[in-house]
Amino acid sequence: MDHIKKLLAQSQFEQALKLLQQERDGLSGDAEKESLYYEAVAYRYLGQLQQAQQTLHALLAKWPEYGRALQELAHTLKAQGKDEEALSHYYQAIRLNPALHASWAAAAKLEAKSGNTEQAERNQQQANFLLRQPKQILAALNLYHEGKYYKAEKICRAFLQRNPHHVEAMRTLANIGAQLDVLNDAEFLLESVLVLEPNYDLAKFDYIKVLQRRQKHSEAYKHAKELFEKEPGNPLYKALFANLSAALDYDEQALTLYDELINEQMNDDIAGIHVAKGHLLKAIGQQQDAIQSYQSACQERPDFGDAYWSLANLKTYKFSDSEIAVMERAAQDSRTHLNDRIHFCFALGKAFEQHGEHNKSFDYYQQGNELKRGTSHFKPEVLAQRIAAQREYFTEQKVKALPEASVNSNVTPIFIVGLPRAGSTLVEQILASHSAVEGTSELPNIPAIAHSLNGRQVQADTPKYPSVLDELTPEKLMQLGERYLAETEIYRSGALFFTDKMPNNFRHIGLIKTLLPHAKIIDARRNPMDCCFSAYKQLFAEGQEFSYGLDMLAEYYRDYVDLMAHWNKVYPGSIHTVIHEQLVENPEAEIKAMFDYLELPLEPQCLQSHKAERRVKTASSEQVRQPINAKGIGQWQKFEAQLQPLQEALGQSLMEQWDRR
Repeated sequence: MDHIKKLLAQSQFEQALKLLQQERDGLSGDAEKESLYYEAVAYRYLGQLQQAQQTLHALLAKWPEYGRALQELAHTLKAQGKDEEALSHYYQAIRLNPALHASWAAAAKLEAKSGNTEQAERNQQQANFLLRQPKQILAALNLYHEGKYYKAEKICRAFLQRNPHHVEAMRTLANIGAQLDVLNDAEFLLESVLVLEPNYDLAKFDYIKVLQRRQKHSEAYKHAKELFEKEPGNPLYKALFANLSAALDYDEQALTLYDELINEQMNDDIAGIHVAKGHLLKAIGQQQDAIQSYQSACQERPDFGDAYWSLANLKTYKFSDSEIAVMERAAQDSRTHLNDRIHFCFALGKAFEQHGEHNKSFDYYQQGNELKRGTSHFKPEVLAQRIAAQREYFTEQKVKALPEASVNSNVTPIFIVGLPRAGSTLVEQILASHSAVEGTSELPNIPAIAHSLNGRQVQADTPKYPSVLDELTPEKLMQLGERYLAETEIYRSGALFFTDKMPNNFRHIGLIKTLLPHAKIIDARRNPMDCCFSAYKQLFAEGQEFSYGLDMLAEYYRDYVDLMAHWNKVYPGSIHTVIHEQLVENPEAEIKAMFDYLELPLEPQCLQSHKAERRVKTASSEQVRQPINAKGIGQWQKFEAQLQPLQEALGQSLMEQWDRR
């Protein structure tokens, strides 16, 4: 499109329009999107505003989240004297792409025209900030907000080679890294920015968000409190502080902050605040209040997919016919944002499953998974390679040769590992009912230690971890073990045992046994069809990218079974396996066997774990507050025809092995 841009820059609008229309045939994807965008620009400059508007509506019907198109539509509406509509579209454009300086500047003028001087000044300040940035960084920011992360990364890296301490380039590169899940690099870059500019609050805000994603809640809370106390009237800082208060179980403080944000209308995303409040109420067992919060979010913003998915994710909420109709309209509306559409698809899958309409239910689950998979950068072959590296390194000979860390602690971690949706929350609920066991959460600390051992080249084809363990002294191993216990201390209050329910830790059992030889490991396992299908139906808040395809799920389950067989071979007697179906069928015997493994006496309340009053933050929170039951067993059979590819991918030998249990 360079020749078109050149013609537009030379005010040759008719020639540009003619070429665009001649070259339209055969275009698709980004090329078609850009062609329609520049056609609308040409029409506007020619004064043909209706044609410009029609072109933009066609463009936005296919790409509703294209910020530049919304900005161009705002320009067109403004040219027609429709200031109120124009302002609304400028703000929509900014929400999708905050690097659009022309939208900030135009919104400033319209706000000033309406007498909103304070908002006009804020908008103009943001426009001026963007215009002060080098052209390369402004281009990278635009690419970043349009989801073109690798192009944006390339520009940033090239610029930083010549300007190594440019804070905005470093911040942009950090945010790109966060989007690509390279969180180590993102954290390091933002730390560096704050060393250079300690009072750069926007960078600190980004830094807190990265810490939050890495579940470094204590450190994030400290920085969020500083921002909040500095600007208590800033709704972004207040919402962030509320979220971190909730993460650290400061429930009353968090609820107070959420209510202030809602009642004072201090945030332009009140619906999001209602959902965040609902999540906290759900975690502490106040289900009806959580439902009311989620419903308030739906009323505040009817196209907010996350609010409806949050209701579905309770697993016990029954959608009405009118709610289903609202969701279907939103899911099929081209103007619905992609992330909302994904949430609606998963919620509709659950709704129709509850109504017994299994074909329609599976269609929506499939749509949701395909849309979600399209947003993912997950590479199954990389994960398979890393799982294989664990088997190859931790041989029986290597395990005997590796020094064990001599961690000085009277606290014993219990790692509950397996696949998501395998029944691990129920296992944790039972264990946490014991007076000597404290239930925590899915802690990120073992994966973080693994990442740190791998170094900052987390995308490397041949990572350093786990072979780097050969280079570590017994003292260094002890330090890593003590680091784990120190970092997790904030989640516990002094019990002799505590749970760590991060399911993906099954990939790091060799590391766990090296750093924490006294640790206990419980493998929570479930029928492969039920387990995989349950994960397929789940829209995870973070991670678990392998779950958005039946083929990837089957491969991951097979890798899990193979690796667990390997761990049981090299660490004989060290791992206790809990089969979900056996736990449901004979709970007393299975629960007693768990506590025998932990060398703890069985306590009566452990047989009534659904009565335990504790926070549960996973998708199974409402299910584990019911008596142990068989509701989840065999659910896949209602979808047997649709799940034939999953059965075939899992393989006959695996299914036969399971049936022989």
